[in-house]
Parts: sequence; structure tokens; C-alpha cells
Amino acid sequence: MNASSTPPTAAPAPPNTQIPTPKALAKALEDGMYAKATAPLLQMFLQTLTGGAFIAFGFIFMVTSQQGISDWPTGVGKVLGGVVFSVGLGLVVISGSDLFTGTTMTVVPRLSGRIGTGKMLTHWIVSIVGNFIGSVVMAVLIILGGTHASNKSAWGMTVLNITQAKLGYDWHQAFFLGLLANFAVCLAVWVSIAGKTVADKILAVAGPIALFVASGFEHSVANMFMLPLGWMIKTFAGDKFWSGEALADAGKSAADYADITALSVLWDNLIPVLLGNIVGGAVFVGVYFWAIYRRGDADIAKA
Repeated sequence: MNASSTPPTAAPAPPNTQIPTPKALAKALEDGMYAKATAPLLQMFLQTLTGGAFIAFGFIFMVTSQQGISDWPTGVGKVLGGVVFSVGLGLVVISGSDLFTGTTMTVVPRLSGRIGTGKMLTHWIVSIVGNFIGSVVMAVLIILGGTHASNKSAWGMTVLNITQAKLGYDWHQAFFLGLLANFAVCLAVWVSIAGKTVADKILAVAGPIALFVASGFEHSVANMFMLPLGWMIKTFAGDKFWSGEALADAGKSAADYADITALSVLWDNLIPVLLGNIVGGAVFVGVYFWAIYRRGDADIAKA
């Protein structure tokens, strides 16, 4: 057969660049949450480890970005910290890792009757435990690597100051700041579903994440890294860290951070923030979009 008789090769189909409708996004969200909630337990657990670790990377980047910007306008510095923190959720979304704050939206397949309450709560518990382990491992690695003592101990002092501020909220404040944080985070996840490329998805999460970080809202998994790290620095950093020039210039010593305790980390922040995150994600996003786009859908039972 000569070249002239060779049938032409079909041209590749053009990429689908149409923006999904909100109804289609709700279905995609439900399917994604269903897949995570019904994954084998080992796979689910492994995905939660990196969920905690990747959010820790975002916080590490945020702390690093705050070095030497004391002369900047406050808002600019906070927005910068929020933007670089979004790297963490970008890694979670692209890798398919499991983050508890997003996991709260498994309420969507629960409301549609695709999973039971026990399956949903099991997923939540595994996610919390795995995220916590991944976060704490990252905190230990930071201590072992001596990152806390970098920039003449300014890096670790930033962590201590953030930790102390987070432990200073009243219980109801921590709850509502947690609600607002996960309202934004789950909206970021929702918007990222519409992305067709890696760049689309990363850009989609950057805005809502920068918003919540810059505004001082509280994210339980981020705090699972930051607060134990602050406690570890206060407890184990040693004289070399406390003699750092940055601490001396600020007139800070270990006594100034005496209220950073394991009990305060758990009771004054993690518990109320966790509860607020559940309401912000499960109710303000999950239940809300389910009620608009999935409730009463004829195809729910077949989905």
C-alpha cells in the first residue's frame, strides 16, 4: 500500500475546556468523597499521613516567608504568608492525599445514602489520626534538622509567637475561627474540582487558602503541626537556641512561653478548632451544596 492510500490518522479530540456546572461539581465532589470513604483502610491511612505532612510543608514555607518582613505593611506580610501556605493544599489536591478538613465533606455521600454513618465516622477518625501522625513527624524532623535555630533563632521564635497567639483565644473564638477556616478550605477543594490542569487546581486553591491564613482563621491540621512544634521548641530546643541573637534582641526567654503546654495545645486550640472545622466543612459547604444540587436527584440511588 502506498502512502497515498494510507487512511488519514484521526486528529486527537480537543481538550474539554468547558467549565463544569455547579451541579456537575457537586456530583464530582460526592463521587470523590465516596471513593475516599470506601478506600481500603491501609490506603486510607497512608493517604492521611501525607495529608498532614503536606500541610506542614505549607506552614514551614509560611514561617520562612515571615523572616525579616517586620518593616512591611502588616497586611502585605500576612497575604504573602497565606499565598505560600497554599502550597500545602496544592500538594494535597494534586497527590490525592486525605486531609481531615476536606474529609468532613464525606457528609455528602452520607446524605445521599451511599455510605452509612459508621463508614463516615471511621473515615473521619482515621483521617484525624493519620494527619496528626504525619504532622508531628514533620515537626520532629524540623527539630532534628535544626531549622528552628536558623536565622539566629528567628525562625523558631516566629513559631513560638504564633503558637502562643493561637493558645490565647477563648474557646468560642477558636471554634468560630475554625469554622471560618474550613468554610474557606472546603470551598477551595470545591473550586479545585473544576480545574482541568495542575496549574488550574493550584490557582484555584491559592485564593481561599491565602484568605483564611491572612485573616487568622484556624485550621486543625495545620495546628497539629505548628502547636506541637512550638511545644517541642520550648521544651527541647536547649541553651544554644535560647541564646540566639533574635531572641536576645526581642528580650525573649523560655519563661515568656511558659503557657505553651501539651494540655493547652489540646484543650485551648485543637479541640475547639477541630469542632469548628467540622461545622465549617460538613455543614457550611457539604450540606449546603448537597441541599442545592444533590437532594432529591433521581440518579442518587444509581450514583
